[in-house]
Amino acid sequence: MSERPSYYERHIFFCLNERAGGEACCARLQAQAAFDRCKSQAKALGLLGPGKVRVNKAGCLDRCAGGPIAVVYPEAVWYSYVDQSDIDEIVQSHLRDGQVVERLLTPPDVGR
Repeated sequence: MSERPSYYERHIFFCLNERAGGEACCARLQAQAAFDRCKSQAKALGLLGPGKVRVNKAGCLDRCAGGPIAVVYPEAVWYSYVDQSDIDEIVQSHLRDGQVVERLLTPPDVGR
């Protein structure tokens, strides 16, 4: 079975979900600002577009306890990030250079 080429080389999804009643959620942890930063940094580096990278908003990714959360496909690498420098490192290391940022990996047992 041959592998089909993907429209994008990499796809990063940012959870922007907001929960009512004070429940833990990525929206309360500046996820929108992280999404905006990732998109602007990827654009500045010429990484966006077909055959390259796509930066997307997502609803709940069901890993709230590790939030804020982003996931990169096709590698299925889950990241927990804190600030703009973390986002810059994900963009430069993973999205541009294909190197996973080990220090930002979400522990595999972290869920909702």
